[in-house]
Amino acid sequence: MAALDQPWLFVLRAAEFSMADPAKAELLQSLGRVVQGLSALFWGVPLGFIAYVQTARTDWLDSFGPFSVAPALILSGVLFHALVQLRHFQRQERIWQQSLDRAEVFAVLNLGLVPFLFWWHRMPGVPLYAACVTLLTITGLLFLIHLNCVLRRLTAMLPDETLRSETRTFTGLNTLMLLTVLGLLCLYFALLRIPDLPCVIQGFLALIGSEGLWLAVFMILMPLAITMALIWKIKETIFSSVFR
Repeated sequence: MAALDQPWLFVLRAAEFSMADPAKAELLQSLGRVVQGLSALFWGVPLGFIAYVQTARTDWLDSFGPFSVAPALILSGVLFHALVQLRHFQRQERIWQQSLDRAEVFAVLNLGLVPFLFWWHRMPGVPLYAACVTLLTITGLLFLIHLNCVLRRLTAMLPDETLRSETRTFTGLNTLMLLTVLGLLCLYFALLRIPDLPCVIQGFLALIGSEGLWLAVFMILMPLAITMALIWKIKETIFSSVFR
């Protein structure tokens, strides 16, 4: 199937219909853009997540100096580009385009906040850097939530009822898990602002502060894996419907 994972094959397929049915040729070309965007999302989402964590908390990239933030920046740009590719499909569908608009907003916010990961890693005591990393964590979770919404809207326009049903179920589960993580993070940050907490709660917050990143990573892995599986299945369904 790897040989088929090329948008130019959709262009060749569209050329077969270009004279007899221009509308079908245009549809195939837009589906090629969708496949390109889904492929970029499939690789960009997990690699971007890894790059964010590595830039913020580990020293693996420190040997590159200021360029250590480049992988996270590039992958954030790849995610935005992927959403732009999806926009070429069914431009007249207002709800579909609006879901892409919302996802693109958070993709742009992530792209703008990524440099603060590098600065916060070097100077964690600066309140501005810490606040921007906190905001990036929230916008990253919101991006995943809206990406699941985009996938649900996309499958609503595809002629596969089984895929639509599975996508509705798993995107709903993903959204619930991501909202739970987001709620716990907001509760944690709110408790940090409250003075004179009991010693037990203060000790618990201190433990979360030292090991909380890896706990959050663990909680995000499940919805991340489900999102990747949905992206792959949607892409394969489009291939099957076009080339069968």
